[in-house]
Amino acid sequence: MTAKITRRTALATGLAVSAASCASTPKLTPYSSVGDSSTGIFAHGVASGDPGADSVVLWTRVTPLEAPSAGSIRVTWEIAADDAFTDLRGNGETATGASRDWTVKILTSGMTPGNTYYYRFRIGDTYSPIGRTKSLPAGKIDSARFAVVSCSNFPFGYFNVYDLISRRDDLDAVIHLGDYIYEYSREGYGGATGAALGREHLPAHEIVTLDDYRMRHAQYKADPASQAMHAKHAMIAIWDDHETSNDSWKGGAENHDGETEGEWNIRRSVALRAYYEWMPVREPEMTPEAFFRSFSYGDLLTITAIETRLMARSRQFDYAEVLPTLKTPEDVEHFKNTILWDETREMLGAAQIDFIDRTFRKSINDGQPWRLVANQVIMAKMEAPDLTDKIVEEELVELEKQWAPARAFVKSSALGLPLNFDAWDGYPAARERFYKMIKSTNDDGMIVVTGDTHTWWANDLVARDGKHMGVELGVHSITSPSPFRKEFLGGKGAEYSLLTNQKNKDVRYLTGEHHGYIDLEITHKEARADFIAVDTIESRDYNAFYKAGFEIKKTKRGASFTDTDGLGFKERILF
Repeated sequence: MTAKITRRTALATGLAVSAASCASTPKLTPYSSVGDSSTGIFAHGVASGDPGADSVVLWTRVTPLEAPSAGSIRVTWEIAADDAFTDLRGNGETATGASRDWTVKILTSGMTPGNTYYYRFRIGDTYSPIGRTKSLPAGKIDSARFAVVSCSNFPFGYFNVYDLISRRDDLDAVIHLGDYIYEYSREGYGGATGAALGREHLPAHEIVTLDDYRMRHAQYKADPASQAMHAKHAMIAIWDDHETSNDSWKGGAENHDGETEGEWNIRRSVALRAYYEWMPVREPEMTPEAFFRSFSYGDLLTITAIETRLMARSRQFDYAEVLPTLKTPEDVEHFKNTILWDETREMLGAAQIDFIDRTFRKSINDGQPWRLVANQVIMAKMEAPDLTDKIVEEELVELEKQWAPARAFVKSSALGLPLNFDAWDGYPAARERFYKMIKSTNDDGMIVVTGDTHTWWANDLVARDGKHMGVELGVHSITSPSPFRKEFLGGKGAEYSLLTNQKNKDVRYLTGEHHGYIDLEITHKEARADFIAVDTIESRDYNAFYKAGFEIKKTKRGASFTDTDGLGFKERILF
């Protein structure tokens, strides 16, 4: 049973769902004044993010009506307790110019905790669309509710998931787990789909320079569904790899060629400069913890947004490089037990571990029952299932066109190696350091939300010594395709999904079907994660439906899955 939604029509009755025991139906009343898209001076809409109890970041971008020059433009901003702006709570004036690509960013102050506010910008007599935002609560609260999203690749389809989220008025924030933009050229990842849909990347080439990254951000911010979502909700955002380049790490990236694309440090620097200009996040000079952030929700929970890409991460292992070294069973065991577990391989780094430790201890000392970690890549342990007799040569050749290491991955899948070297499984010693810190705080309420894989997951998090550390919820993408979708591997993607689930006891639920977001509601006694999906991203007219739901409570082990609904027969058995 589904409910029809278009980009112009809101659901008055909420989402149709498949299970009577699921969480309450979300309200989908539209607020945003953006309409189909903004035009004129404020062509990229408005946004807010990085909320505090008394502050929030407000963002917009000015589109000069004349050719950009070295001069500046004065912009007035206002924030109020009502959308008519009769109860004004703050205002001011700032300047922007070409040096920051005409973007405007305001860090407000003096807000009241836990309140909804409305904001807008003005140049002369021209107003921006009105945005809606919310400050962090303080003291006793009953619940908090978030939409968790990831991986919004423009050419792969319409941002219908953003549109769906924009129609809700019961969220405290949207948590974006990274891959907000993608760096590829029109001939790269998603290019053929983009050409068919008329959603090709700008600029046409892969983005490398500051102007390139700025233009790509501008294209994403011009999307009407993106504008509607940003105008409706504050965002808590972290970057993953595609904000810079695919499979990035501290010293480079898989999709960076130093000979033709210059120094990695320069590319990383300009990518982050554009990110800070175009995203509603606090810039390094606005916060003492430049790259690590936390958000406290009253007496209920703290969100810690971690950085696992650019500041400390060691280079990823590559299947094509590893496989030739594994000539004997002894080689395999040496790699799995020694090389892979090299203690010098980093993911978070000492400074960030210290920050998370302090944040968790404060949360626990303040009596908050829950810690929510906004994390980029899969944290749970999982081995690749043996695919060597599941894929024929023709399918492998086709897969190599999409993913260069495919042949090495399939061959190595018989050796009990990790499913994904780019995830925490590629850094098991670093994961154990993180878990050791969690153990030292005696935390029993950790929930990890994860993006990157374009796949729905419900995973147990278990340390090397067998201790249960918490649970992980993986969200599908806004548009990017899943390696576990039915069409993958020559139509064997669903079988791949089933084999992966069967192989790994820590994986409780896994599917690559249907794009969507996690509706995560947290109360003092439990957390409820509903996977909300759309049936298409190839048209702006779409159906939204409830895919699966998971109940999380504290048991003797800590945060654990205690109930589920919406699962099929095989899924329920595997759960």
